[in-house]
Amino acid sequence: EMLGSKERHQLLVEWNDTGREYPQNKCIHQLFEEQVVRTPDRIAAVFEDTQITYQELNHRANQLAHYLKSKGVGSDVLVGICVERSLEMIVGLLGILKAGGAYVPLDPAYPQERLWSVLSDSAASVLLTQQSLTEKLPQNLAQVVCIDRDSSAIEEENQENLVSEIQSNNLAYIIYTSGSTGKPKGVQIEHRSVVNLLNSIRKQPGLTEEDTVLAVTTISFDVAASEIFLPLSVGAKLVVVSSAVAADGKQLLEALNTSDATFLYPTPITWRLLLAAGWQGSKNLKMVSTGEALPRELAEQLLPKGAELWNLYGPTEITVWATGYKVESGNDPILIGRPLDNTQLYVLDSHQQPVPIGVPGELHIAGAGLARGYLNRPELTAEKFIWNETLGTSLYKTGDLVRYLANGNIECLGRIDNQVKVRGFRIELGEIEAVLSQHPLVEETVVIAREDQASQKRLVAYVVPTNEQIINTKELRSFLKQQIPEYMIPSAFVFLEKLPLTPNGKVDRLALPAPDSSNLTDKTSFVPPRNNLELQLSQIWSEVLGVNPIGVQDNFFELGGHSLLAVRLMAQIKQELGTSLPLATLFTESTIENQATLLGTTTEIQFNSPLVPMEKSGNLTPFFLIHPVGGNVLCYADLAHHLGNDRPIYGLQSPGLYGDSEPLTSIEDMAACYLKAIQTIQPQGPYYLGGWSLGGVIAWEMAQQLNNSGEEVSLLALIDSYAPSAIHSTEQIDETISMKAFAEDLGSLFGTELLISDNDLQSGGWKEQLQQILDLAKQQNILPPEIDIQQMGHILQVFQSNLKAMNDYQPQPYSGRVALFCALDDGLVRGWNNLSVGSLDTYIIPGDHYTIIRGPQVSILATQLDACLSVNHPTLTIKN
Repeated sequence: EMLGSKERHQLLVEWNDTGREYPQNKCIHQLFEEQVVRTPDRIAAVFEDTQITYQELNHRANQLAHYLKSKGVGSDVLVGICVERSLEMIVGLLGILKAGGAYVPLDPAYPQERLWSVLSDSAASVLLTQQSLTEKLPQNLAQVVCIDRDSSAIEEENQENLVSEIQSNNLAYIIYTSGSTGKPKGVQIEHRSVVNLLNSIRKQPGLTEEDTVLAVTTISFDVAASEIFLPLSVGAKLVVVSSAVAADGKQLLEALNTSDATFLYPTPITWRLLLAAGWQGSKNLKMVSTGEALPRELAEQLLPKGAELWNLYGPTEITVWATGYKVESGNDPILIGRPLDNTQLYVLDSHQQPVPIGVPGELHIAGAGLARGYLNRPELTAEKFIWNETLGTSLYKTGDLVRYLANGNIECLGRIDNQVKVRGFRIELGEIEAVLSQHPLVEETVVIAREDQASQKRLVAYVVPTNEQIINTKELRSFLKQQIPEYMIPSAFVFLEKLPLTPNGKVDRLALPAPDSSNLTDKTSFVPPRNNLELQLSQIWSEVLGVNPIGVQDNFFELGGHSLLAVRLMAQIKQELGTSLPLATLFTESTIENQATLLGTTTEIQFNSPLVPMEKSGNLTPFFLIHPVGGNVLCYADLAHHLGNDRPIYGLQSPGLYGDSEPLTSIEDMAACYLKAIQTIQPQGPYYLGGWSLGGVIAWEMAQQLNNSGEEVSLLALIDSYAPSAIHSTEQIDETISMKAFAEDLGSLFGTELLISDNDLQSGGWKEQLQQILDLAKQQNILPPEIDIQQMGHILQVFQSNLKAMNDYQPQPYSGRVALFCALDDGLVRGWNNLSVGSLDTYIIPGDHYTIIRGPQVSILATQLDACLSVNHPTLTIKN
């Protein structure tokens, strides 16, 4: 027993003393109907230039409810709702509830697969939608009611409130959240739970009939239940914005200002959009952040802008929110706070016993907000909604790791469930398994993260094929690529006759074999080494990639290769075969067969062009990506893969990295050199140029030179590039700064941090300092042991030349079209506004300077960039 009686009483009783009166026999729509009686002529809702009073809204919702009732809607009957954000959406939600039904929200922006999955799982008997959306939706599953097409029939119905037989313990809505099984799961929420929530939130943070709520949240996210029904139950005004406005900072800012909103509760990403758009603040605004952790730096930017700031936390399973915390200025982590009314929080260990104050445990939640469970998922419901004998109550297991602080507030520390971290990315293994098992030739599958080599964690998929079919690994990879991001695709596929099981019938993960020649062979396309050079290369590849055997036609990147492994591979080839292959050759010669041909032609590979073909095929105009400060273009591997469907992608690397060329020392010389290389394959415009970091600065100068010679530049894409004036003063960059920057750059490119202090770099000359960086990088597994000081010196020389070139460069104003892609985590000042005298569009990509070009964020960057490349003047803004 770890707890003393006083601490136990505080944890279990005092801090959970949240019992408050609320109208527990009422339904959501009844709160609205009572408000209609109080303020019939007050404006209830506004969308663009139309508005509706409480009385009118009630009449329209009643007509729809009578119409739905004639279609068989009654208590606990599920009704899908898929409509664009509008007043019709509000009428639709109220109409479904008044008819006694429970709404199942479907966001029109979701992929068709997801919409079908939700409709079939919920077996909704009626689908409420609009004529324009019917093509996207499967219509054989439900009776379709089009709110616009059927309007004349709906308007003939009775306007009076329905005599309702539904109780407060009937369902109000079912919201689908993504599941670790890959199949979304439907959370069933009853009226009384929502009524309790609204009653609690109207008191704190607090909402009255004087308020105006700006509604920005999709109805498929549970926050919308509070955003819509709270104002309508207290007599406030609800201003609904379209999904396009909600995703565009400038338009959202205009809506915030013109509506005089006093209450707004989006996710942190939307708050950042407003700040990026230049929001000056709204002194009467109650600000709520929800949906994910609120970073302290963001909170400090928001606090001076409005009246007060709240952080609200809660899983869908306990009805929107379980806790609230009023944020004050300071340096401490932002907490999730204390329980809302009629909600109890318990921090428990793995034996379901309370842990002491300050000790981490899993957060369990009890109270009026508890969902009815998951629709059609009794096993999952039993696993997550449990009875605790000690506490004498039902609990929801959140999977969140938290701790109580001495003042009774709770701090959230992260997740405890089946997530793994591979190369810095959080991955839910169940999601990969779920997608893989959809392949028609896959009978069973399990995915694990293996660490067969020291500090080399990788994903391995174990597959039992249907009826002993032969599956092509390439086919499985391309199947996965259509549905999950690149970083989640296993680096090896192991084929088994059956999965090993424990005595109680579960998969015995510890008994899964390591990938080797007996189980890995992709029998349809495996070509073994055919000569001595191919054999030597296959042994090096196997050692580096941890895959054995490797066919000579297997692709390096498809075998799980990434930038760190590419450096290691080339270093081993140099050590064992005595020949340096430039890193960039891995794009063009990405198989053992191609590498052997390249090595067989000459003893020392000479490269006399900075041009690196990354994706050669396609009929569209090529896109050229210029190297960052390190000089290499390997950082664009993920981006090129996402962009290169029908567009050739070329990289331009620093001359100092290949052959005997010396590094160039001015941005103007680099631009001229790279233009000469580009024009060997594309003699005339229009040109599409871009670059990340320093690459954007060089691309700026290239676009200038093209313009000056009368050539057309259709797009200049700056990927988180800073104008030189924004990052340096006139003084020279000294050696220590450039060595420190070199170390940081080296680590960050491989998705990790190279920890080195200024003191470490004070002593010795540059060779000693470089040796220190090299030793540290090897210790921290950032660089392979085969890399020597000579190779590092070569890389450093290019880095320092590029850094000096940027420091000396003074960009001139440019009048062409510029797209600037800013990393959200690094502030939003890049210094290009005054230099861009033509059209400058800014796009915000979640992540920091390094993560936006790899991992999950690169697909968001690629979507935005592709839209800019495809359209002359896109106005598209992707939801982050």
